[in-house]
Amino acid sequence: MGASFLRLGTRGSPLALAQARETRRRLSAVHGVHEDAVEIVVIKTTGDAIVDRPLGEAGGKGLFTKELDAAQLDGSIDIAVHSAKDLPTALPPGLTVAGYLPREDVRDALISPRAPDIAGLPKGARVGTASLRRAAQLKRLRPDFETPLLRGNVETRLRKAQDGEIDATLLALAGLKRLGLADRATAILEIGEFLPAVGQGAIAITVRGDDHATATKLGAILHHDTGVALTTERAFLHALDGSCKTPIAGHARIVDGVVHFSGMVLRMDGSESFEASSSGAIADAAKIGAKAGEDILARLPPGVLADRA
Repeated sequence: MGASFLRLGTRGSPLALAQARETRRRLSAVHGVHEDAVEIVVIKTTGDAIVDRPLGEAGGKGLFTKELDAAQLDGSIDIAVHSAKDLPTALPPGLTVAGYLPREDVRDALISPRAPDIAGLPKGARVGTASLRRAAQLKRLRPDFETPLLRGNVETRLRKAQDGEIDATLLALAGLKRLGLADRATAILEIGEFLPAVGQGAIAITVRGDDHATATKLGAILHHDTGVALTTERAFLHALDGSCKTPIAGHARIVDGVVHFSGMVLRMDGSESFEASSSGAIADAAKIGAKAGEDILARLPPGVLADRA
């Protein structure tokens, strides 16, 4: 065949590669091309190199995407595959989100050799996480917890919990499932008690805005309802001007053609949370998310949103 059918850019972590391979499998099946015709190009990002401090201190979500963005814009790759929750609310000019693969389980999972659930963890337990959202939600439930910074890929975090460096950690169940590690989950946290991150469980594919041929190739593997849910969630984040510096959670689901959304902003220490929910027609997905964000924004005391302090 000569040239690649598509050049797919991805980060090099095991989870990122699993997501890239899932995308390749779907493209291969739909278009009847050999998987090798979809070339996977591994690109190291700034976010991968930072392991000693929260990403919010180093520049936020774009740290996991900017090298991939640059490779797309200079034509080195045709598409980039991302964890949707890593995508900034605004992409660089010239790039657009083509859409999303069918969403995996959105819930968080507790991993702990010490206890069967959050309530069973000892007083003052150290629950390692790199997520401000998870840390704040944990402290909302258990103010006695310590939440030391825990960076690294999924396997690294699992090992540190198993080795007793920390008492527990929280990970996205979607990532565990994609890596074949779902059996490592000690407990699965229901959405009602632990609202997930915006975009959690979804794989996003970006494309150059003027590359209509590639966008057409992608169309057959994209999932409509996941796209609607993510449009809602990202509009919520955009209304709040959300960044990695503020604990924000949000989740949309589509039931019988109706979008149902719940969102939350928390203080860093979990001492206070601000929630909103809204629902409506699929065609109004962006308005539904934005309305919930504006509702919370109107009630937030000064200083809760880091970038607006």
